[in-house]
Amino acid sequence: MTRRLLVVLGMAISAAGTPSCASMALRESDQRVSLDAYAEFASGDFLIVEGQRIACGDDTVFRGSYARSLEAIALGNEVKVKGVRLADGSVRALEVEVKPNGDALFEAETLSVTNDLEDLWVKKGMMFEPGDADDDDSEVVGELLTEGPAFERVLRITRRLLPSYLDESAIRVYLVDTEEWNAAAMGNGAIWVYLGLVEAMSDDELAVVIGHELAHVTHEHSRRSAKADMWSELLGAGVSLAAEAIDNDSLKSAIQVAAAVATVTSLSKYSRGHEDQADRVGLRYVHEAGFDVTAGPKVWKRFQDKYGDENRVLNFFLGSHSRSADRIRNMEAELKRNYQ
Repeated sequence: MTRRLLVVLGMAISAAGTPSCASMALRESDQRVSLDAYAEFASGDFLIVEGQRIACGDDTVFRGSYARSLEAIALGNEVKVKGVRLADGSVRALEVEVKPNGDALFEAETLSVTNDLEDLWVKKGMMFEPGDADDDDSEVVGELLTEGPAFERVLRITRRLLPSYLDESAIRVYLVDTEEWNAAAMGNGAIWVYLGLVEAMSDDELAVVIGHELAHVTHEHSRRSAKADMWSELLGAGVSLAAEAIDNDSLKSAIQVAAAVATVTSLSKYSRGHEDQADRVGLRYVHEAGFDVTAGPKVWKRFQDKYGDENRVLNFFLGSHSRSADRIRNMEAELKRNYQ
C-alpha cells in the first residue's frame, strides 16, 4: 500500500521572451502541444503552465466562464491549453479552458489515507513499509530526523521552491536517516527526503529533486493515480468477465492475458506521465526560486552512474519512471525550449 500511496522520485523549467499576439496561420509541420495542469507563475506577458511559457493570440479561444484573458487567470487554477510550439520554445495558445482548483474525485480519500500513514510514521519516528498488525514484518527505511543542519537545509530549500499561491503550512518536510538516494511525496503535502541524497547533492541538485516531489503534491498525482487505478481495474475486470463467456479455451486465455497486460501497461504509462510532468514543473520551481536549472540533467546522470538503468522491458511493464537516460534527454530538451 505504501508504494501506491507514495509518488516517488523524478524532475522541470522556463525563461522570458516576447510573445506575438497576432493571428497565425497553422502549418502541418507546427508542433501541437496539449497541457493539463495549473497556472503557477506569471512571467512578463507569459502565463506559466506545466513549466511552459504560454502566450495568447488575438484568435485564442477561451472556453468556460472563468477567464477571457491570460491576465485574468488566477494562480493555482486548473488550466487546459491546446496550442503550438513557437521557435523560441514558448507555446502559442489556440484554446484555453480554466476552472477553479476545487475538490475532485478521490481527493478526500487520498488525504485521509495519507494523513493516517504520515501520522503513523511520525508516531513511530521512522519510515517503514507496514507488515502485519504487530509490525513484525515491517521493513524499516530509516528513522525520521526533524532537526539539525541537514534537516534545516532541506526545509530552507523546500520553502524557497514553493509557488506563491501555496501556503508553507501545506507542505511538511521529513528527513529519513538512510544512506540511499531517494525522495518521496504524499498527496497530503508530506515530503520525505533521504539523508544520503542530502549529503551527496549540492543545493542546486537537491532543489531539482525536491522541486520534482513538490510538483507531485501541487499537481495532485496521488489522487489522479487513484482515479486511474479505479478505471484500469474496472477495465481489466470487464474484459476478464467477457472472456468467461467465450467457449474457446485458448481464445479465452489469450483475452484474459491481454486484459492483464493492457491494465498494467496503462497504469505504468499513466504513472510515467506524472513523473515526466513533475520533471517539467519541478524545473520551473527551480528556475523561479533562483537555483541553477542546468543541474537537472546532471542529477539524473549521477543517479545513472550510481544505480544504472533498469531493464527496459521490466521498466515498461512495472516501472513508474522513465529511465535515467530518457530523463536526461528529456530535461536537456526542456532546457533548450524554456531556459536558454
